[in-house]
Amino acid sequence: MASETQAGPAGAALPLPPMKWDAWGDPALAKELSADIKGLLAAALGVTGDATPGPAADEIVLHPSRITADDLKALAAAVGETNVSAADADRLPRAGGKSTPDLLRRRSRDPQDAPDAVVLPGDEQEIAAVLALCAERRIAAVPFGGGTSVVGGLDPERGGLTAVISLDLRRLDRLHDLDETSGEAVLGAGLTGPAAEALLAERGYELGHYPQSFRYATLGGFAATRSSGQDSAGHGRFDEMVRGLRVVTPAGVLDLGRAPASAAGPDLRELFLGSEGTLGVITAVRLRVHPLPAVKAYEAWSLPDFATGSAALRAVEQAGTGPTVIRLSDEAETMVNLATTEQIGGAPAITGCLAVTVFEGTAEQVATRHRLTRDTLLAAGATSVGEAPARAWEHGRFNAPYLRDSLLSAGALCETLETAASWSRLPQLRTAVTEALTTALPGALVLCHISHVYPTGASLYFTVVAALGEDPLTRWAAAKRAAGDAIVTAGGTITHHHAVGADHRPWMSDEIGELGVRILRAVKAELDPAGILNPGKLIP
Repeated sequence: MASETQAGPAGAALPLPPMKWDAWGDPALAKELSADIKGLLAAALGVTGDATPGPAADEIVLHPSRITADDLKALAAAVGETNVSAADADRLPRAGGKSTPDLLRRRSRDPQDAPDAVVLPGDEQEIAAVLALCAERRIAAVPFGGGTSVVGGLDPERGGLTAVISLDLRRLDRLHDLDETSGEAVLGAGLTGPAAEALLAERGYELGHYPQSFRYATLGGFAATRSSGQDSAGHGRFDEMVRGLRVVTPAGVLDLGRAPASAAGPDLRELFLGSEGTLGVITAVRLRVHPLPAVKAYEAWSLPDFATGSAALRAVEQAGTGPTVIRLSDEAETMVNLATTEQIGGAPAITGCLAVTVFEGTAEQVATRHRLTRDTLLAAGATSVGEAPARAWEHGRFNAPYLRDSLLSAGALCETLETAASWSRLPQLRTAVTEALTTALPGALVLCHISHVYPTGASLYFTVVAALGEDPLTRWAAAKRAAGDAIVTAGGTITHHHAVGADHRPWMSDEIGELGVRILRAVKAELDPAGILNPGKLIP
């Protein structure tokens, strides 16, 4: 991983986010498109594949900061002068998330939006002081972790207020407690996935939450967006791991989650899991942890078609055979992966759809779970293709966003979206979303995989690749609207793990109903009466 000072524009006064300001991740890990992928782009989309460089950081023009000198002085008094900045070099890397529209806007030479200042509080007292100042001075505050949002969750919206700050939580980076008897750890919300796992590994433990954003996203962000990791079949979603939360709101501090289970009314943790920084600032999470696995096993599978593969995954999940990871790529995604031998180990036996399974635990647990899953998949029509494709998937599982960056530079629009539904609705949902995307983007290549499974249903994750065209932002906005409408009509959720942000907000009334919206607004009014927390996100 690149160091913080290497990751952003020169002249920054504060530690910079670890990702490049106009792309995903560590620039040292960026890769050029292979000859196979360039050939596929030319044949399928008419895209040449020749890279077009974007503007340098010093060529970007930001709208002038609206923060006043008096505001900066007050914020500095709360958190220290070295933890506040209104420099463009600090504002630019926190100007949004990492969706394809975010990256397209970063490449523009037109004036861009950015937070008016960046503030790095070091503890709950400082956060409370900053929120009080923001409420008094009518300044919006956008909590910032790893900067990995792909749904507009970090857009620096002022919401009718005078200014907006990025509230960077990276200083909340401690392992506060590890209760080995109970299997729980209390960790700071500013810890990234790798940092948290490293602290736990020193004591022989693991959280085991590995979303694609793992290298950069933070624990607070995982909680605030209801993240789901690639090991969810074995360890569950992040919200299932959360045993307790500490949250600073403009109205006060909450410490939630007293016991493993409780009948003391509605579980208030649920208000903040998925709240996306609109109701309060998550400062620490108490999480279920487990000993580092002693053994891991891998096996990949070929299935004749997506329907057979879906039924096979359903059989595994409903039988409870216990894989840590189980995923299925459709025919189109499998075909593209076959053209990228690094992804699947170049296994020639794969036809139709590729499924991946991974198992971890003690030697006895792994052997039993592997055998039970294997028997179920074989009975459902799967053919084993060995462990190499599964190992190759794990090796490259965090690297797909780098390919998106290269595709954008080469003239190809590449974006993702996800949903979930019951098993009975899954086929119609997949068809509806695929048709909506290909109608809105004629000639587009639409790939799909099942990334998370439950006894009653599963998620669908779509990747869309199309020619960039003259106005990609407008074209993608139309495609996103069509896909969102198709999801709602087909009975899916508007988001399974990417969260709501600004992008999915138009469908929240469909998701929870008008009464549900009024409930969220009422909670917002009680906790954040001045409306300073992350305006324009989540709540219609």
